[in-house]
Amino acid sequence: MSTTSVVTDADETVRAEILAVEAERHRALVDVDVTALDVLLDDSLVHVHAPGLVHTKAQFLEHVATRRAFLRVERGALNIRVTGDVAVVVGPITNHLRTPDGGERTQQGVVTQVLVRSGGSGGSDDAAPPWRFISFQLTPYGEQIWGKLPSEETEDKGRTR
Repeated sequence: MSTTSVVTDADETVRAEILAVEAERHRALVDVDVTALDVLLDDSLVHVHAPGLVHTKAQFLEHVATRRAFLRVERGALNIRVTGDVAVVVGPITNHLRTPDGGERTQQGVVTQVLVRSGGSGGSDDAAPPWRFISFQLTPYGEQIWGKLPSEETEDKGRTR
């Protein structure tokens, strides 16, 4: 039985809007700009950290302000899909973080983010961004005990040609 998906790849405009909101999120985390994060994050936010700690929006803002942990955030290629006023973003992340003892560590993994269209333009007359984050989950890279699927082996061979 075949079904038609209502999920599509983001068009260039939506992709640019979401990449801009994501870049602003990075800046706000590093600069500990809780005011900017408050605007970017929907009140319904559920933020799941790599070790499984779950925060509400208020708790995440407190976490950012108290821990001041983010030194730099890097993202790789992002798969951005849209259905109606919801976008799902999946892709690699590298967080460069401050540790409680003043050292530094790197956290790498794959993030799934869900955003909802906010209706804002993000322009100077409208402070609301065009999209707001409602969900964030970082899954750290771990041991790969199964190896690649046959289809993944084929994809890798196609990339080396």
